[in-house]
Amino acid sequence: MKSAKNILICGKPGIGKTTLIKKIAENLREKATGFYSEEIRRENKRVGFKIKTLKGKEGILSHINSKSPYRVGKYKVNLKEFEEIAIPSIEKGIKMGKIIIIDEIGKMELYSKKFCQIVMQALDSSSRTIATIPVYKNEFLEKIKQRKDVEIIQITGENREKIIYNIQNIH
Repeated sequence: MKSAKNILICGKPGIGKTTLIKKIAENLREKATGFYSEEIRRENKRVGFKIKTLKGKEGILSHINSKSPYRVGKYKVNLKEFEEIAIPSIEKGIKMGKIIIIDEIGKMELYSKKFCQIVMQALDSSSRTIATIPVYKNEFLEKIKQRKDVEIIQITGENREKIIYNIQNIH
C-alpha cells in the first residue's frame, strides 16, 4: 500500500469491504473514530441496515418499513438518525486528529448533504480517512477519487485476503 493520506476501499457488494474496515478499526483501537454499517436481518432476510460507531452507538440507516421519501431499492433511508450518528463520529476524528473510518460513502449516505460536507472536511483535514465506496459512478464519488491525497484500493475475491493481511500496516 502506498502512503496516501486518505484511503478509499472500493469493491462490489458482498466482497468484504465492511469486514475489512472493521478489521482496520479493530487494529487501530483508540487511534480511530467513525462508523460502519451492518445488515439488519429478520427470518434470514435482509430488511435494512444499521449504522454503528466504533464506540458502539447505533441507529437505523435504512429499513424496508421506515417512513422516508429517500429510497435505495426497497430500503427507505433514515437520514435523521444517520446524520445524528455519522456526522459527530467524523467531527470527533477531525477535532481530535484521529483516523476517521467511514463505511460507506454510498447511495444511501449520499442523500445527506451534511454528510457530503463532513466527508470533504475529513479528507481536507490533517486526519487520515479510510472509507469504503461502491463501484458505481456518481459525481461526488468521482470528485473524491480524483484527489491527489487519495489512494484507491480495489478489493476483489482474489486479493481480499492479501489486503486484509496488509491492513496491519495502516496507522
